[in-house]
Amino acid sequence: MTLDIVIMAAGKGTRMRSARPKVLHRLADRSLLQHVLDRAAALAPERTLVITGHGAEQVEAAVGDAALCVRQEPQLGTGHAIQQVVPHLGDAGTTLILNGDVPLISPATARALAQACGGERLALLTVVLDDATGYGRIVRQGEQVQAIVEHKDASDAQRQIREVYTGMMAAPTAALKRWVMALTNANAQQEYYLTDIVAMAVAEGVPVVAAPAPNETEVLGVNSPAQLADLERRFQRAEATRLMEAGLRLADPARFDLRGTLTHGMDCEVDVGCIFEGTVALGNDVRIGAHCVIRNAQIGNGAVIHPFTHIDGDRDGAVVGAGSLIGPFARLRPGAQLGREVHIGNFVEVKNATLADGAKANHLAYLGDATVGERVNYGAGSITANYDGANKHRTVIGADVHVGSNCVLIAPVTLGAGGTIGGGSTISKDTPPGQLTVARAKQVSLGAWSRPVKAPKK
Repeated sequence: MTLDIVIMAAGKGTRMRSARPKVLHRLADRSLLQHVLDRAAALAPERTLVITGHGAEQVEAAVGDAALCVRQEPQLGTGHAIQQVVPHLGDAGTTLILNGDVPLISPATARALAQACGGERLALLTVVLDDATGYGRIVRQGEQVQAIVEHKDASDAQRQIREVYTGMMAAPTAALKRWVMALTNANAQQEYYLTDIVAMAVAEGVPVVAAPAPNETEVLGVNSPAQLADLERRFQRAEATRLMEAGLRLADPARFDLRGTLTHGMDCEVDVGCIFEGTVALGNDVRIGAHCVIRNAQIGNGAVIHPFTHIDGDRDGAVVGAGSLIGPFARLRPGAQLGREVHIGNFVEVKNATLADGAKANHLAYLGDATVGERVNYGAGSITANYDGANKHRTVIGADVHVGSNCVLIAPVTLGAGGTIGGGSTISKDTPPGQLTVARAKQVSLGAWSRPVKAPKK
């Protein structure tokens, strides 16, 4: 059966107190709307339509080719919004209506709602709440829904009803088109309400059924920063639970953030306050220390990432080899490719550099645009001067080279295998293998010199 999906994304979100359209606020590093689009795509609809309004250009740019955008200008209610997409809907099948600010509805729940419609019934997504204050109540007669009664219009008996309407529904497409075009705005707000089609369906004898959501989290919308933060924690706790069930050890699931995808092997441990972004893969026996940020990276078996380390592979990705020790307070930037048992210590930065097995840079150093051989020992305070003000150049360090402390390697330059660079040297020419190279000024002591003193105050 043909399925069309309509996503309501025209609202301003006044309570967000933001210039950004509400549906573009981010949950787990993706916009609310992108979450809904991803879930819609999982249902493989015939077509997906996004209704835009406030901030339409920004929203439409974010949607791109993922759906057809239709503008609602001005915004005159939910029924008016659906009127705008009527010309773009099919002539038969089911239309599923989702909300762009309700990001965590699962594909299974959305699919069940569409199936409850089946192209023949008006199906309303409902949820049972402990406190239903402010929500429209579902008034039933047996299994059939008779009406949605707004809280302010409900009787005392109706206010005892805990089943409420979530704002999402599925309807026979042909009937939906007919119903919404018959809506009127004869109400105090002079808006066209989509919920008015319930009475139309009942009058026509079309069955109106409720499809219950499995939990409250799936149907919670975002109308304020506080609600966004609450939903973020709900999402993160669900992700943490899923990962722990798969064997990942989390020191505290309440202090864990996943903003992408995380895969892991056996016996991996993650301490508190860690953030994973993009695509991250952990091998077996990996340990991640507290407060690390890891983005687009592969971490090999047995590697240890000490606390407060920042790994950002960006588009190029970063690789940490098996048995490597990284941090604390280390930074791996895009293009960092580390072999087995590499040591990157505190306050060491690696960018677009390859370090072969056993290489070490244990503290206070920079390796950028470099190829580093096996077992190299890179001294504290040493840097590759890889940028000449216009172009980047590469430094090549052969196997078993020892670079002393506080050296400057001015690229392009090659250090021969097995060589030693004396501490404090500035190297601007290639060095031979197996030899000591020193390039620094002769030490001089001046006995007649005196230290400047402060001038007396006037």
